[in-house]
Amino acid sequence: MKRFLTYALTIAGVLLVCDAAFAEDALEEVPKVIEGSHAYVYFAASILAAGLGIAAATWLAALGQGNAIGKAVEGIARQPEASEKIQTAMIIGLAFIESLVIYALLIALIIVFLNPFKDYFIQ
Repeated sequence: MKRFLTYALTIAGVLLVCDAAFAEDALEEVPKVIEGSHAYVYFAASILAAGLGIAAATWLAALGQGNAIGKAVEGIARQPEASEKIQTAMIIGLAFIESLVIYALLIALIIVFLNPFKDYFIQ
């Protein structure tokens, strides 16, 4: 336990110190906000939209997955001999539902980090 704590503190110390080594490069070129562009409002709204979008996608996907699993269990309870087919269809449906949430996450990450309209606000 003492060896693990020593390693953990050493790694934490190295990570804290290495951040200062790269800080000088970041200060060389700071982008400038275009006057009268309301960039802060736009970026705050885009972050809020990305957060609400991923929250809504996750919430609705959870409802859909719960509904699909509930109906599959009902179907298996009614016809136990068809459980393999029902389970296969349920797993495929859950994969499709989850892929939609991953697409929503991808769009939210694009909005937050790549922000396609940032050129209108920052030089």
